[in-house]
Amino acid sequence: MTQANEKVGFIGVGLMGQGMAKNIVEKGYPLTVIAHRNRAPVEDLVGRGATEATSMQEMAKSCSLIFLCLNSSPQVEAAIAALKPGLAKGSVIVDCSTSDPTVTERIAAELAEIGVGFADAPLSRTPKEAWEGTLDCMVGADDATFARVEPVIATWAAKIVHIGDVGDGHRMKLLNNFISLGYAALYAEALAMSRKVGIPVAEFDKVIRGGRMDCGFYQTFMGYALEGNREAHKFTLTNAYKDIRYVESMANAVTVTTTMTSAIKNTFAGAMAKGGDGPEDYVPHLSDFVAKANGIE
Repeated sequence: MTQANEKVGFIGVGLMGQGMAKNIVEKGYPLTVIAHRNRAPVEDLVGRGATEATSMQEMAKSCSLIFLCLNSSPQVEAAIAALKPGLAKGSVIVDCSTSDPTVTERIAAELAEIGVGFADAPLSRTPKEAWEGTLDCMVGADDATFARVEPVIATWAAKIVHIGDVGDGHRMKLLNNFISLGYAALYAEALAMSRKVGIPVAEFDKVIRGGRMDCGFYQTFMGYALEGNREAHKFTLTNAYKDIRYVESMANAVTVTTTMTSAIKNTFAGAMAKGGDGPEDYVPHLSDFVAKANGIE
């Protein structure tokens, strides 16, 4: 299909999805969206030219390419189950969520039985880059499906890597998040230790920032730890904890030791157990929970 006749649907217009959907409709694709609990993003997108579907089956029947940007595999499964009765042969589902690769492969096989294609296309970076259309994306799909979905992904992603077949996008995303969440756990513990030995956070930052240990993730993490910006990196501790559990499960399935993975998971589990499970408890706030665990207020 070409841009002229590809009709795009988008489910999950939350922190990341709203910006992604904005770029799809503003860059020329007919877009259909659907509300969940928060109507504000849907109304914004309709104001930009999108159409609102009143049901999942209506979306399935009216769209040839449907993107999902949800929190977890159970939500993805529920959305696809609701779409399935209305999906036409030849349509494609693209899962941009951070999902369990084993579930991804099963869903793809089930959709293939009814002639529906599937790609896993999880993302990296933050809502800021989603809005700007400069996300990173790693795609698992066969060559034909990748060629079809790439132009639409390119409306919201500046870096697109066709990493392999179905499931490989989600495997790579888990590896990516293993590293990023490992950074978060490491930074939080280093900051607590720094304060305990009498080195203020500002002085710690003067050494790290601009040096070999600096990186984009460090800068967004320190946007909260140093500057107090609670929205420096709007990725919840709840989703982080879910992702690192998926990483641990993936490692277990291939008999890889999880020395680091389990330690990172336990850091996030500690934050969750101490009240970090709210909708506005974000990854950089981990530094507060680790500080409190070490007697620092």
